[in-house]
Formats: sequence, C-alpha cells, structure tokens
Amino acid sequence: MQQDRDIIHIESLYKSFGDFRVLDGLDLTLEKDRVNIIIGRSGGGKSVLIKHIIGLLKPDRGRILVRGEDIVPMDEGAMARVRRDFGMLFQEAALFDSLNVHENVAFPLHEHTSKSYSEIDEVVQAKLAAVGLQGMDKKMPAELSGGMRKRVGLARALALEPKIVLFDEPTSGLDPVMAAAINELIQRTRQEFGATCIVISHDIDATMKIADNIFMLYEGKIIARGSPEELNENTDPVVRQFIRGEARGPIKVN
Repeated sequence: MQQDRDIIHIESLYKSFGDFRVLDGLDLTLEKDRVNIIIGRSGGGKSVLIKHIIGLLKPDRGRILVRGEDIVPMDEGAMARVRRDFGMLFQEAALFDSLNVHENVAFPLHEHTSKSYSEIDEVVQAKLAAVGLQGMDKKMPAELSGGMRKRVGLARALALEPKIVLFDEPTSGLDPVMAAAINELIQRTRQEFGATCIVISHDIDATMKIADNIFMLYEGKIIARGSPEELNENTDPVVRQFIRGEARGPIKVN
C-alpha cells in the first residue's frame, strides 16, 4: 500500500510571517527509503518547510504526519520523542567550535542515551569511519576543511541511527570534487544506514544525479514532483526555467 511507503505526509500547509505568506496550501508526500530532494529559489520557503517537519515551527493551519502521527498538535515533550527519529546535517555543519571531532559526534549520544563511554566511543569511531574520517577524532573544527566539517556533521547526524536524515544545502560552498563526495555520502546514507533522506538544494546537477524523487517549491506550493527524468521533461515554464538555470522566464530576478 502507498500509505505504508509514506514516511511524511503534509496536507494544506499554510504559514505566514506578518503579511508575507511563505507556505500557501502546500501538499507533500515523501516516501521512505528514498532520496527526496526539495528544490526551489533561495528564500523561497524550503528551510521554513523543514522547520515545520521537525516541529520547530507550527503552521497557521494544515496537517503534518510523520510516520502516521500528526505532529501539529503535539506539545514539546511529544515532539522531542518524534525528533529522535531525525538526524540533521546543517548547511554549515553547525559543529561546536570548542569541542573536538569525537566530542561533537558523541554529543547526541551523551544527551539522549545511557550508553557507557566505551559504548559511545565505539559508535563514534564507527560513524567517523563511515564518512571517511578515521583517525580524525582529536581534531578541532578549526583544523578541518569545509567538506570535512560537513562529514563530521553527517557522522553526528547518524549517531542515533535516525530513520530520517535532513540535509540543508549539503554542497553549498564546496568545490566540485568535495560536493561529489558529499552527494555520494547522501546515497550511502540511504543504502547502508537505511535512512530516508530529505535534501534541500538548489544544486540542480547534483539533484539530477542522486535523487529518487524531486519536489519543486515555488510561491508556497509544490508545483512539480517526480523522478529526475520526469522533471527534465516537465513543460511548466517555471520548472523549465529553474531546471535550466535561465535568467529569462516567469521567475523574475530581483
């Protein structure tokens, strides 16, 4: 059944800040065990949508079902339980500058589990190995390149074995080689760790290479969805302009 494959289901989601409507009756269904990529213009509401999915923002109206549970009416205690199913790689990795690599990856394990220090160390070393950072556990964030910091962030995001991993512009600011390495890690996150991946991106080339499903957010709604092949064949002028990266078209450059 399709319902059994849906890990997140959003119905008629509205959110405004003052007079500015960011989400305008948005509908979205994300399948589990897939790399789901949400594309759209910078400042177009992608990060606001993600904040709703993890309960950091409440909508003006609408429903958000995470693994069948509507999180909109949940209090913070119930929401904390739901968030245990999520890992997140922030745009700039968001590492703690005063903690070394090991301490950064171990942080959620200390906060949310009763594991012993030796058990935590075992998990940390395994996650660092998974992202190709063996032997880097004593390094400080300031000693790492941008790509290495993002890999540490991914190791931390995977520490609690989440069912869903969110990636916020994971290749932003990286050179093409490192961006390709991060994209490979996103695919491995699904294949080897069994996590559903939700990626915010405006990197069209990478999106087309790694996505199972692509969703385009524009003016508060999902205006297109499908496989990379289906998005490439989409005839909507807005979708075509964005996918092709053209200056001329219905999307106006401010």
